Amino acid sequence: MFLLLGHVKTTAEIGRFMQPKLGGKYDTGQFFLHRVFGYRGVTLFPWTAKVYDRDIRKKQPTQKSNNTDEYNEFKMNGKAQMEAVTFLGNQDNTRALYAIPGLDYVAHEDIIPYTSTESTPIQHQLFSKFLTYEPDKEPPFAPRETLLAWQEKNHPWLELSDVHRETTENIRVTVIPFYMGCRLSQNNNVYWWRYCVRIENLGETSVQLRERHWQIYSIPGILESIRGRGVVGEEPVLSKAYPAFQYSSHVSLQDPSGHMWGIFKMEREDGTVFDCKIPAFALDSKQQNGAKSGGDNTKQQ
Repeated sequence: MFLLLGHVKTTAEIGRFMQPKLGGKYDTGQFFLHRVFGYRGVTLFPWTAKVYDRDIRKKQPTQKSNNTDEYNEFKMNGKAQMEAVTFLGNQDNTRALYAIPGLDYVAHEDIIPYTSTESTPIQHQLFSKFLTYEPDKEPPFAPRETLLAWQEKNHPWLELSDVHRETTENIRVTVIPFYMGCRLSQNNNVYWWRYCVRIENLGETSVQLRERHWQIYSIPGILESIRGRGVVGEEPVLSKAYPAFQYSSHVSLQDPSGHMWGIFKMEREDGTVFDCKIPAFALDSKQQNGAKSGGDNTKQQ
């Protein structure tokens, strides 16, 4: 997985496509197109994560040819909410979340690498602050000290560790949780997590996400159920033309660890419905010495 700087643009005349890597990491400064969502970005940090895939049927990786003509018809075929990485703000206010737009994570298999022919390939305010042009290197953009210092400072809240994936009736759900930190509120510690959810239709028939039903379990033995229409105010349709939808949300506990799982209620074109499993994932905190666990208050946005 990789943290990226993204900007949505047309793919025409952006540079020269490269052979995707079947193994190994992409370097900081590598430009790419997102295979599903169509935006382009640049790699900031290459990281490795464990993938817990609950699917019984495993697909073998497809060997890519050296002929870049296969990308000539590349187009955006998914939808993602505004990409951003969320941080905690004021330590005395657990609701003080702030986000840096244009930063997020992308899977290795979603990257189509390319060499840019532009002097300013990515239109983002952090591009020139984080990367510097070095024409003798490949890729020709290298990390500045400001990027390395920012990574060191925020490393515990940026680096992912686990990816969870499960498929139900051709609908694949991928969840990536991130621990964001702990804040003191009314004499209790409140632990925050961000989780990114990607929903993909691998079949031929369109479906629409109608409801979500989350189960949130905290270690003292408290189980809370949260149900609602759609996700982040939408009821996305996953069709052959637009088979993927991605969004992020947050959850907080007054205990340092727990678990989440649930279902998405999906509706087929003929009006029938089925439950699509959301894979269970752990809410693990990176506790500092002296951290306390508290009561049973759970908050989800």
